[in-house]
Amino acid sequence: MDNATGFFDLQVNGYGGVDLNQDDLGPDDLHALCEHLEADGVGGILATFTTESLEKMERRMANLVALRRKDPLAGRIVAGIHIEGPFISPADGYRGAHPADAVRRPNTGEMRRLLDAAGGLARIVTLAPEQDKRQTLVRMLVAEGIVASAGHCDPTLDELRAAIDAGLSMFTHLGNGCAGAVHRHDNIIERALSLHERLWLCFIADGVHVPLFALGNWLRAIDLNRALVVTDAVTPAGLGPGVYAHGRHRIQVVENDAARLMDGSLVGGAITMRRAAANLVREVGLSDDDARRLTVTNPRRAIGLG
Repeated sequence: MDNATGFFDLQVNGYGGVDLNQDDLGPDDLHALCEHLEADGVGGILATFTTESLEKMERRMANLVALRRKDPLAGRIVAGIHIEGPFISPADGYRGAHPADAVRRPNTGEMRRLLDAAGGLARIVTLAPEQDKRQTLVRMLVAEGIVASAGHCDPTLDELRAAIDAGLSMFTHLGNGCAGAVHRHDNIIERALSLHERLWLCFIADGVHVPLFALGNWLRAIDLNRALVVTDAVTPAGLGPGVYAHGRHRIQVVENDAARLMDGSLVGGAITMRRAAANLVREVGLSDDDARRLTVTNPRRAIGLG
C-alpha cells in the first residue's frame, strides 16, 4: 500500500477485532489492526480516543505512542491521534455514546495532560464550542498546530462563528452526535452547513449514520474541496455481522449496518473506507475522482499532510 495514495481515515476507534480504546492494547493487537487496514486499502489513519476518565485516556494514548514507536507498520499507518472528548456536550443526544460520567468542562490543564500523553501525535481534538465559551481551548490547540473540531455539540450560530474566528476549522461527523429531534430550521446541521466555506465537514458514508440521499443533498450544497469522509470505525469494522466487545460496551453488527449497542443505539461505524467510497459513487452519484477526493486527498489536506 502506498501511504500517499491509499484511503486516509481521520476517525478510527478500532478495526478488525481490535479496540484501540482498550486498556491492555498489545503490540500484536496494534500490528494486526494495521495489517487489516492496509489490506482494506487504507494508507493512514488517526487513532481515535474517546471520552473516558483523564487517567484512562492518558494511559491508553501513551501506550499507543510507545507501541507505534516500535512497529514500522504502525508507524506508517497510524499518522496521528484524534482526541474525541472529553470536553463535549453533556446533553443527551449530543453526547452520543460517550459516557456521561466522564464528560468534562473545558480545562487547559487537563487538555495539556492529554496532549502530553499523545506524545506530539495529536492532530485533531473534537470539542463542544458552546462549552469553550471564551475559545480558550480552541486557541490553545491552534497555537500548537492541532485541528480544533466541533463535534458532539450544539452551539448557536454565533457561538460557532466565534469558535471559527478563534481558529476552529472542522466539524466531526456532521449529522451525528446530535439529538434525534431538533428544530426544523435552526439546528446544528444547518448551522454547520451554512459555514461550509470556513469548515472541513466530515461525514460517515455508511448509509446508516446519515441516509445516503441526505448525504447527497448536503454534498451537492457545499464545496467538495472542504468535505471528507470518515468511518468512525469501532472494533468490528471490516469483520461483518456478530457481537463484539468495545470499551464499556457489548455491541452488535448485522448485515449492512453500523455498530450498535444491544438496545439498538448507534455507537460507531462498521464500514470499510473502500465500501464508503463505493457508496459515494453508486448511491450518492459522485464521480470516481470526487469520491477519491473525499476519502484520500481531502483527509490528508485537512490535517496538513497534503
